[in-house]
Amino acid sequence: MKKRIFPNLVLFLASLGLIFFTLGLSGCGGGSTEADGLVPESGDIVIGLTDATGDFTSYTVDILSLKLTKKNGAEIETLPLSTRVDFAQYTEMTEFLTAATVPSGVYTKAVLRLDYQNADIWVENEDGDAKKVDVDAIKDEDGNPITTFEVSVHLKDANSVLIAPGIPVHLTLDFDLAASNTVDFDEDGSPKLLTVAPVLLADVDPQTPKIHRLRGMLKDVSVEDGSFDVIIRPFYHIFNVGRGHFGTLAVQTTDDTLYDIDGQQYQGQEGLEALDQMTTLSAVVVIGDLKFRPCRFEASEVRAGSSVPGGTMDVVRGNVISRDGDTLIIRGASLIRSGGSVIFNDRVTVLVGEDTVVKRQLSTDTFDIGDISVGQRIRVFGTLTNTDRTQLELDATAGQVRMLLTTLRGMVVGTVSGAEVTAPLVIDLQSIDRRRIGIFDFEGTGEDTDHDADPENYEIYTGNLDISSFAHNTPVKVRGIVTPFGQASPDFDARTVVDFSNVKSFMNIHWHPASTDPFEELSTERITINLDGVGHFHRVGRDHMVVDLKDLSQPPIIRPTDEGEGLFWITWPGMAQLYTSFDDFVDHLADRMAHDFAVKKIFATGLFDGTTATLTTEFVVVKLK
Repeated sequence: MKKRIFPNLVLFLASLGLIFFTLGLSGCGGGSTEADGLVPESGDIVIGLTDATGDFTSYTVDILSLKLTKKNGAEIETLPLSTRVDFAQYTEMTEFLTAATVPSGVYTKAVLRLDYQNADIWVENEDGDAKKVDVDAIKDEDGNPITTFEVSVHLKDANSVLIAPGIPVHLTLDFDLAASNTVDFDEDGSPKLLTVAPVLLADVDPQTPKIHRLRGMLKDVSVEDGSFDVIIRPFYHIFNVGRGHFGTLAVQTTDDTLYDIDGQQYQGQEGLEALDQMTTLSAVVVIGDLKFRPCRFEASEVRAGSSVPGGTMDVVRGNVISRDGDTLIIRGASLIRSGGSVIFNDRVTVLVGEDTVVKRQLSTDTFDIGDISVGQRIRVFGTLTNTDRTQLELDATAGQVRMLLTTLRGMVVGTVSGAEVTAPLVIDLQSIDRRRIGIFDFEGTGEDTDHDADPENYEIYTGNLDISSFAHNTPVKVRGIVTPFGQASPDFDARTVVDFSNVKSFMNIHWHPASTDPFEELSTERITINLDGVGHFHRVGRDHMVVDLKDLSQPPIIRPTDEGEGLFWITWPGMAQLYTSFDDFVDHLADRMAHDFAVKKIFATGLFDGTTATLTTEFVVVKLK
């Protein structure tokens, strides 16, 4: 038997429903168990913030602080000031939050302090309508009102973060909305209770990479080195120097980097030279990827000046849910006013015309308003002509529309091979950029009514992408561009297709009150769960595909890997025990249950087989009461 016992003062985070993985990227730094203080001076840490997907169209709270704690107990504040964050906007990307130079050493704890007192949270009901959650309706799992609270994460042993000169470390904090929240609705579809039990992940899964976004102000440009520096101003923090900043990050460019500067498009060195002509502190947004060996942030797109939201025009971002002539209806919309204020509104009417400039992400080709179809995610620059929040209207007839990469999720219906096939992949479409399919009106998308897009048989052109392994009912995520309006089928032009069959899942189950009979079977081979008496949380999540365990035809099962090893925790008030053997874990769990303990919560991560309702895992947390 292998176990370690930690007193409550250590604040083992699973008791709060928190799981954390440090990101010490290969080539960028990594985990270490070296003693603190062996390396003098200081090093750099870059921290990103992201979110696993959920049904929230807006989840805006304030981050008050982010502290790192060294092994010797010294605390380092990495945020210079609080910032307001909409976690729902970061399900497909990671936003750089801060880049800090901190004292060298081994860091073993991170604390994120959140403030819900001015939260702006909107969630979809069963009809697909977004409704605002009243702040007074936000509670913790024990029914207590939430104002501010800290979510802290311990970084132990190989998961600790070593900061050393010349070795930048990237740390990604992922607040999983789907795992952390449940909503109860009134009969009229309005949310009456939001229950929050935070699950914080910070894992980079090579099967589910996210692009990175850097937002801030231009510091300087080196045309000779093909790079530039950005003063980080994350999210929609007002573009000014103010009382300090969130650090500076270097951006590397290539001959393929595309630029949109004050409405003009460039590529490669020509774009970097145009960026060099911009004044210092000009607004900049960079989209790109982390690259390694050597570690760098490499830009695929750069936008600057008036091409950045918050400049001289009003901007709406969202998905087109219907189109009638030159009128577009946008849902899930964020409105960024000229001057920088941000308003979430579920529905905005957008007017386009023959003078509307149309561009597409990752392209310098020429487009027009006919290319904008239902489902397409867009960013629109124009003038707000109706400021009534219930009837917002943006005039873009003299403005600009930028078509963005759009994300589909669904199950494979079939694949077709052959040179004459235009749509080799057909899926049962479940969501478009997290929006439920029922809200989209596909009328007019096809060459005629017989060819209008059918969400149950959504046809995707995949080009040279290899889809030979995609069997029927394979869960997939597809990123690309919607076919121009009136030209389907195919309905979608894919850039990437990802099979999510083997993507890590989480299982989150709560009992309220705590259950003395939570297991149908408790053995060294498996744990079979009894769902009687479960509370708000009884789900398995896998990249927005959330399964309600009560809807399955058989009870859920947790089983170990063939090796039977991992991290298995049993916690109760004042104590937490860690077992590295599943056999020992089950034996001691059975012993606790025999001594009148009750189970309040189970959280586990691993691979989930929906056919057998089985999660194969190396990580389980059981919270007792």
